Amino acid sequence: MPELLIEDADGVRTLTFNRPDSFNAFTIALKEQFLAALQDASADPSVRAVVLTGAGRAFCAGQDLKEHIALLEAGDPSPLNTVEVHYNPMVRALIGMPKPVIAAVNGSAAGAGASLAYASDLRIAGASAKFLMAFANVGLTADSGASWTLPRLIGHGRAMEMMLLAQPVGAEEALRVGMVNQVVPDEELLSTAHALASRLAAGPTTAYAKIKEALAAAADGTLEDALDAEARTQADAGRTEDHREAVEAFVAKRRPKFIGR
Repeated sequence: MPELLIEDADGVRTLTFNRPDSFNAFTIALKEQFLAALQDASADPSVRAVVLTGAGRAFCAGQDLKEHIALLEAGDPSPLNTVEVHYNPMVRALIGMPKPVIAAVNGSAAGAGASLAYASDLRIAGASAKFLMAFANVGLTADSGASWTLPRLIGHGRAMEMMLLAQPVGAEEALRVGMVNQVVPDEELLSTAHALASRLAAGPTTAYAKIKEALAAAADGTLEDALDAEARTQADAGRTEDHREAVEAFVAKRRPKFIGR
C-alpha cells in the first residue's frame, strides 16, 4: 500500500498521508515520498493549488517513534540527521511553493505533522481536529519550521505555551487564536478544502506566488525590505498575461479568465 496518495483534479493536486493505522506518522519512506511530491507539484505547471490531508482519523502524528527508536538502537545515524535531510527541505518546499497550499486537518496533527499545517498557506480544520506540539514530552525541541511559523500565526507567548506544556489545542480554540482559517464539520472537510483549492486554481496563480514571496520577505525584514520586495513582485505581476486580462475584463465588465502566466 502506498504511504502517500497523489490525486489530480481541476488543477488541484491532493497529497494524502496514507498510514492510517499509525496515524500517518512519518517513516523515512514517507518523508522521502512527500518531499519528492512537493518538488514535483512545485515544478508541474498543470498543478495550480495543493491540498494536504491524512487518511483515516488523523492528519499526521509527526515522527514515527517506533522506527526512530529502532534506528537509534541499531546505531543508524538517520534519526540524528532527519531534520536536515528531510524536514527542513519539506518546509522549504512548502513555504516556497509558487502556488497556494491548503492543509485540510482531520483529527490529530502533532509534532512535524502540525508543523506542516503551519507551513501551509491556509488551514481548514475538521471539528475533531487537534494540534499538539509534543516535542518536549519526548525530550526534543521544535523542528519542521514550527519555531518560525507558529509564533507568526498565534504569537510568541501562545507558541511557547504550546511547546512547553504540550497541551492539545482543539479546532475551535485554534480558530479563535488564528491558528486555522476555518472550522467545518468533519464530513465536510475535504469537500470544503477542494472547493477552496479549485477556486484558487482558477485564479491568477502567478500573482499568488508573488504574494507569498512578498509576505515571506517582509516576515523578518525591515520596512525598506518589504517595500523593495513589493516593488519587485508587483513589477513581476504587472508583466503577466493574467494582469492584462484582469484589467481588460474589468473595463469590459466581464469575468477574467486566468491562465497562471
